[in-house]
Amino acid sequence: MIGIGIESSCDETSVAIVEDGTILSNQIYSQIKEHTPYLGVVPEIASRSHLLKINELYDRAIAESGRDIASFDYVAVTTRPGLVGSLMIGAQLARCLHLVHGLPIVTVDHVEAHFYAGFLERRERPSYPFLGLLLSGGNSAVFRVEGPGRLIKLADTRDDALGEAFDKASNVLGLGYPGGPHIERAASQYAPAGKERFFPAILKDLPPDEISFSFSGIKTAVLLAAKRGEQKEKIAYHFQETAFDLVERMLLRALRRENVQHIEASGGVLANQTLRHRLDRFAEKHAISLKYPVSKALCTDNAAMVASLGQYLFEAGIRDPADFPVSSVRMAYAEHANATKP
Repeated sequence: MIGIGIESSCDETSVAIVEDGTILSNQIYSQIKEHTPYLGVVPEIASRSHLLKINELYDRAIAESGRDIASFDYVAVTTRPGLVGSLMIGAQLARCLHLVHGLPIVTVDHVEAHFYAGFLERRERPSYPFLGLLLSGGNSAVFRVEGPGRLIKLADTRDDALGEAFDKASNVLGLGYPGGPHIERAASQYAPAGKERFFPAILKDLPPDEISFSFSGIKTAVLLAAKRGEQKEKIAYHFQETAFDLVERMLLRALRRENVQHIEASGGVLANQTLRHRLDRFAEKHAISLKYPVSKALCTDNAAMVASLGQYLFEAGIRDPADFPVSSVRMAYAEHANATKP
């Protein structure tokens, strides 16, 4: 089975070709340079860039795959959540492929698609259920994944997503945009004195049966520390450690409550090498399976993950009409009885 994936939800334009779980092409254009002067994503710039780049990426993906579009089985496209103007660009390409080449359309939720990137890289089919951890610029959440299109939300962020907090902390410290690489680089230059704790634990008084994320407090703590004139490298180090401590604590709660021994982690924050090392140690300590894409490109927004999830939805009989909507909000996930309300 061969399909084409289209991703244009935010600031990466991507077109990918996937055949039976193997990536034949995964073309990605990042808009980082276009948004850097504004220290964040500007929706109008994002949608214009998608419009200018998407046909070029489509042509390159088809050429690299060596496949004829007439042999494709489906087109999968991200339709939620994201910037509406940006989503519309990908949606129009999907509609064109449907109308011109007769490809069935499968619409995909961007959040859910992230959990299928790692299976592509390992050339494995998913085994359900598993826990999905998403840490990105717009999401910090944990899900129980029961099958394609079947997610139960266990935890969400109360305020900022972790990737957003990285950007804001980096801005406060004058390190640059996007924040993730700059914070990690600065943190690596600091050598802590033993097990020193600089910032208080996040959500330390959270009820034991609750799973939740919050990063607005640590963002404020970074601002206050910077105003006191603390060393930037020290602030960056403890920002990371404090935020990642919360991730580990919430993952452990989810594992114990759901009795699931496999986690798929993804999202742009997973490009952070410090977090990868910590998750590796976490998995070893608790004797569980925790996987994330080795390729950092598959952690960030890409169309290969869209095509991957699209295949499983297509196999389940999912087809969408050409007049499908796009939306800035996630699909309506089921929620665990004790899940935190966003």
